[in-house]
Amino acid sequence: MPRSRKLRDNKITIALVLYDHMLATSVSLPLEMLRAGEAIGIRENKKAPRLAIQMVAETTEAVTTRALIKLLPDTSVAQAITPDYAFIPSLWRNPRPGIKKQPQLIKWLNNIWHQGSTLVGGGTGVCFLAESGVLDGHSATTHWHYVEQFKRDYPKVELKPDFFITQSERIYCAASLNALADIVVHIIEQIYGKSAAQHVERNFSHEIRKPYEEQRYLEGAVNRHSDELITQIQFWMKTNLSADLSLRELAEQFGISQRSFTRRFKAANGVNAMSYWRQLKLELAKDLLTSSNLSIQEIAFQVGYQDQGQLTKLFKRDLNTTPSQYRKMVKRKLFSQ
Repeated sequence: MPRSRKLRDNKITIALVLYDHMLATSVSLPLEMLRAGEAIGIRENKKAPRLAIQMVAETTEAVTTRALIKLLPDTSVAQAITPDYAFIPSLWRNPRPGIKKQPQLIKWLNNIWHQGSTLVGGGTGVCFLAESGVLDGHSATTHWHYVEQFKRDYPKVELKPDFFITQSERIYCAASLNALADIVVHIIEQIYGKSAAQHVERNFSHEIRKPYEEQRYLEGAVNRHSDELITQIQFWMKTNLSADLSLRELAEQFGISQRSFTRRFKAANGVNAMSYWRQLKLELAKDLLTSSNLSIQEIAFQVGYQDQGQLTKLFKRDLNTTPSQYRKMVKRKLFSQ
């Protein structure tokens, strides 16, 4: 959808694709999570965008899901608008028979991709994206049961079966329902911010989950810059998280001015050096809170802070909780029945 329309209408348009034998949960779960994110986002900011959600199918005839629940599309692909996001659900086992019955839907997916839509495929539903051609030359994942057939059917797709999530430009692929839920949380954060995303995640996910960024295969993220000095500095950062250096001291250690270091790091990684280092420290602190009995003060030392107040400030800003509250939450999830 063109940016001007989004600003004018203050809406984010969502298309939930339907077809026979799809898994109902791969439509209902994103829908319920998105609506929850919308409610929280609007509660926190009255000017936050509203969601305009439509169920789209090849025709407007009722669709029978794997759970024998019939869903009635709001519109056919011939009449559907170009959405901001389109969710393509998973099917049970072999998707090829269903693909052959959906020529207009497949053409529509190709069209909306080229018009700027973000596409989210779940499980074997990723095959619809591959069939449309939009995945050629891009990374993807799919349900483990269909990996070998996928490789044979779509050799132009860079399949990454070891990843539960892949992200390539405006295409997200999920290998499972849990991975799809993680993508939805990520999208909620993009639309409504971190607080809304965390609220939805806490309410829909009872187990401990890795952050979205740690699970995905992000196309171009590996060796994405050629600045060897910055690569060396990043490695040093990762292996010296207990160090308490300023950016100036860190730059001097590598024989570079702070100004040049700041500029080159941002150019190479797209984020500033201090934010990058803080995130590394936060992830280590989360791991130590989960897996060790170290005190909050000891963990603060481990990640380069002289007192736990600095660590608490980091947690409140990035996670909207304190280290002790985070530890209680993850321990409860780990050991509760």
